[in-house]
Amino acid sequence: MVVVGYDGLELLDVASVTSCLDLANRLGATPAYDVRFATLSGAPARCDSGLALPAQVALSDVTGSVHTLIVSGGLGHKAAAADAGLLAQVRRLARRARRVASVCTGATVLAATGLLDGRRVTTHWHYADELAAAYPAVQVDAAPIFVRDDKVWTSGGVTAALDLALAFVEADHGAERARWVAMGLVTYLQRPGNQAQMSMFVRARRPEHDVVRRVVDHATAHPGADLCTARLASVAGVSERHLTRLLVEHAGQTPARMVRQIRLEAAATALVTTDEPVATIAKATGFRSGETLRQAFHAWFGISPTHYRSVHRGKA
Repeated sequence: MVVVGYDGLELLDVASVTSCLDLANRLGATPAYDVRFATLSGAPARCDSGLALPAQVALSDVTGSVHTLIVSGGLGHKAAAADAGLLAQVRRLARRARRVASVCTGATVLAATGLLDGRRVTTHWHYADELAAAYPAVQVDAAPIFVRDDKVWTSGGVTAALDLALAFVEADHGAERARWVAMGLVTYLQRPGNQAQMSMFVRARRPEHDVVRRVVDHATAHPGADLCTARLASVAGVSERHLTRLLVEHAGQTPARMVRQIRLEAAATALVTTDEPVATIAKATGFRSGETLRQAFHAWFGISPTHYRSVHRGKA
């Protein structure tokens, strides 16, 4: 397993992969992962944070078979993608690798080699439009945590590297070992590639408007309560009409849509963190029945609650 670094890399992009694979080894993965961190010249790579990460080997010194080639991301991805020597070494190793991957903006480097032409890929959501504009032959999808297109795997931003590495462990050693690794890393849950990179709880800044923030916080804390517009207006101390105007202006959605989204994400979290029946989760998150939740879940996520639960637990 060769992890490619360069000046301006994101340390988490490297550590998420290497720590995951190391723990898989300690939990008995056979054959074990032999992970090497490589730079073009073998010199240390300067991370975005200012830390220096020593390389174990120069890329030109990597010979023989390569199981997986992983290109890290970071703020230095554009300079790396313009380095002819680095691109030549990545192409050389990719030809002999069984699996080629990028983490975050490392997709820019792979795109510059031509290895992503005609493929569906992902990258950090913030850089997705930029990648698509610079490399029109690449099919960029900003939504997923990671994407697998034949032997090429690409992941979203930063901690999505951990999801990618867990997917490697599952592909190589099975879902049960991957779950044990996830537990050992104390990661919240093992997310499948088709989960969106951003949930509603992190994709935008918390509303700055006091009334909107109070309403969102109340709904998030009490998804199973009465969250009709009249009740929310009462919580906020404003009229229903004024609340609707404020939510549209400051949160970009109506009260009903906001409540539906909050309840669905609360249900999704319960599905993968508890063993409660779907009907029980539906009641706890404000849906009239398990069937009502199923219909809403399918409309929002494109799959049933049961399928969502099985995929996120690595049992599909």
